[in-house]
Amino acid sequence: MSNDPLTRNHLWIDGEWREPAGADRFEVIDPSTEQVVGSVPAGTDADVDRAVAAASAAFPIWSATPLPRRIDALQKLLDGLQERAGLFTDTLSLEVGAPLTVARFLQFGFAVDTVRSYLDVLPEYRFEERLGSSLVLREPTGVVACITPWNLPLALILQKVVPALAAGCTVILKPSEITPLNAFLLADVLAECDLPPGVFNLVSGDGPTVGEALAAHPGVDMVTITGSTRAGRRVAELAAHSVKRVHLELGGKSANIILDDADLEECVRIGVDQLCLNSGQTCLAWSRMLVHRDRHDEAAELAAKFADAYRVGDPRDPATAVGPLVSAAALARVRHYIELGSAEGATLVAGGPDRPSDLDQGYYVRPTVFANVRNDMTIAQEEIFGPVLSIIAYEDDADAVRLANESNYGLQGAVWSESNARALSVARQVRTGQVDVNGAPLNFAAPFGGFKQSGYGRQCGPHGLDEYLELKSIQLPADVETNEIKSAIRLTEH
Repeated sequence: MSNDPLTRNHLWIDGEWREPAGADRFEVIDPSTEQVVGSVPAGTDADVDRAVAAASAAFPIWSATPLPRRIDALQKLLDGLQERAGLFTDTLSLEVGAPLTVARFLQFGFAVDTVRSYLDVLPEYRFEERLGSSLVLREPTGVVACITPWNLPLALILQKVVPALAAGCTVILKPSEITPLNAFLLADVLAECDLPPGVFNLVSGDGPTVGEALAAHPGVDMVTITGSTRAGRRVAELAAHSVKRVHLELGGKSANIILDDADLEECVRIGVDQLCLNSGQTCLAWSRMLVHRDRHDEAAELAAKFADAYRVGDPRDPATAVGPLVSAAALARVRHYIELGSAEGATLVAGGPDRPSDLDQGYYVRPTVFANVRNDMTIAQEEIFGPVLSIIAYEDDADAVRLANESNYGLQGAVWSESNARALSVARQVRTGQVDVNGAPLNFAAPFGGFKQSGYGRQCGPHGLDEYLELKSIQLPADVETNEIKSAIRLTEH
């Protein structure tokens, strides 16, 4: 491997670790101790130019590489990730602050499952099909800039990089400057996957410098970002000047609808668990719990009991269930929303803005529950990105749907009922990109993405692969035979 795992001095460009153009760096902070544990280069416009040139030069080679060879590269990626499972898990826990169990099954586990899912999808994916007198092709979009966040960094990187490479695109990755170390470990693995130089490039840096340079660069054909709605708007604005393809996976304010016939205690417990996962730092967190008005007070009491039972502390302690937030800025943001919830008249029944009394360092906040929340309150409408739950009362099923849909977001959600048919009926009416019915498990082959200000485009499965492909129609003479089409494919590959 190149460089110390925690102090990286080079950028991966054109198949080599290269000196950055500038001397500035970003420090990586352990959020449990507030201490510097590593650093990476702060990339510049010049580094972006070099990476785009390398990716552009590699595109004709990689886009013409037969699918079996691309699949083989992804299999090597999967093998390399699994061989370094311990290193990735420890690094993710260190820079994100996730408890080791969460880093293992969520942070690293979801990343590995993403790669596996595309290895399952690719052999059956139809890159071309005959449609009447036309041959419809799906061809790689070109040079793809991937801008990724800090909350589930490796998993969300691979949700973009894997389908882009699988489609035949070349990639420039800009990971979050807050949690970049896992991306450098990923580059170490990809360096061993027999990719032609320039197919994968890594330029670390911040959004205003590297992110904006990528979004605006005329040599980039597509930009995909997972991040805040504000960041998504800016990327779309910059990309519009060159009319490049844009994929946005943005924020969420998901509603967890517990219908009046559901097992309230079990549903509230699962809802609190889901919200507190990764310290509430997930875009699909069920941060609004909708319960029937007759059961509101009971739900609030249960939620407070479950929230108070969480062990908040050192991510390396096996007993810890909730680690710190990722940064001082994240902590200040969450505390602000908690204080605002009380100021707007919601009833604080668990947690609060103060750090746990037994912790004197680290960016910690207690799981927090508000009852008697109106859907027009700030805490019910804005994404908090922390373990803060709003309990909202509804009158009937139609009112629950109305409240769920009264949001600028539409990313995820859940519906619970004793009747699967009733829950499914409600789920069909909720305007989100994904809805869980009665605790159904996550399906990595199903499309993930949002409505409204949660963005556009989809990740995961065959629909995620679609994002990185352009459609081309070739109109055929009536007498073209299937064997002639196959012959043309062989000629192209050679």
